[in-house]
Amino acid sequence: MSPTFLLDLAVAAAREAGELLLERFRRPARGVETKSSSTDLVSEADRAAEELILGRLTEARPDDGILAEEGGGRTSSSGITWVVDPLDGTVNYLFRIPVWSVSIAAADPDGTLIGVVHDPNRAETFTAIRGEGAALNGDPISVSDRDSLEQAMIGTGFSYDSEARREQAERLVRLLPLVRDIRRGGSAAIDLATLACGRFDGFYEAPMEEWDKAAGVLLIREAGGIVSDLPAPKGLSTGVIAANPELHDELRGLVIG
Repeated sequence: MSPTFLLDLAVAAAREAGELLLERFRRPARGVETKSSSTDLVSEADRAAEELILGRLTEARPDDGILAEEGGGRTSSSGITWVVDPLDGTVNYLFRIPVWSVSIAAADPDGTLIGVVHDPNRAETFTAIRGEGAALNGDPISVSDRDSLEQAMIGTGFSYDSEARREQAERLVRLLPLVRDIRRGGSAAIDLATLACGRFDGFYEAPMEEWDKAAGVLLIREAGGIVSDLPAPKGLSTGVIAANPELHDELRGLVIG
C-alpha cells in the first residue's frame, strides 16, 4: 500500500474529526469522566472523534490494526497499525483553551510510516512520510538551526500523576535558568509539531503514551531533528527528548541530569 494513500486517508480523517471537535468546542461539555487520576479527563467529544476516525480507517482498511487512546483496538493482519489520539489536549478542550489537536500515525514492521497532527483552531495540518520529509499545509518544514541552549525555546508537559509531577518540577527548576524560556502548551502532539517546524528548539516530556508521540516523533525526525527516549518517573511510559541536531545532546544531558 502506498504511504501517500495512507497519509491522505489520515489527513481526511483528522480534518473531519477536527470539524466535529470544533463544533462541540462551542457547546457545554458532556459525558466528562476521569481516567488515570482526578485531573485526567475524557469527554463525549473524545469518544465521538475516535469513533469517527476509526470508522473512516476501518472502512478503507479493514485488515489494519488499531491502537487508540479511548479504547479502540484490534490486531493487524495487514502489517499496518494505526495509532490514534482523537483529542490530544482534552483538559484544554474542556477549559475552552484552544490548544488541542488530532494525532494519527500508521506503523509498519519498520516503525512509524506516516504521521498527521491536525490543529483545527489554527487550520494547520502537519504531515510526514518516513524518508520523504515533513510538511505544514503542504509546505516543507525543518527544525530550527539555533545552536545556543541559553537562547533556546523549550517545550514540555506534565503528568497527571502527582508523584511524577514532583520529579518533573525538580527537572524544571534545574533547566529553566539555563534556557531562554520553557513553554507548556497542554497538547503533546502540537508541542512536537511545533518543534518540527522550528517554533521550539527542543522538547522533553515523560511519561508519554504511544498515541501522544507517534505522529509527532516522525514529524521531528523527518524535519531533521533528533529524538531519544526519556525514562519516565515511577516506571510510567517512556517519553522523549527532542531537539535540533545542534542542541539535542546538551539538552539531553541537562534533562537527564
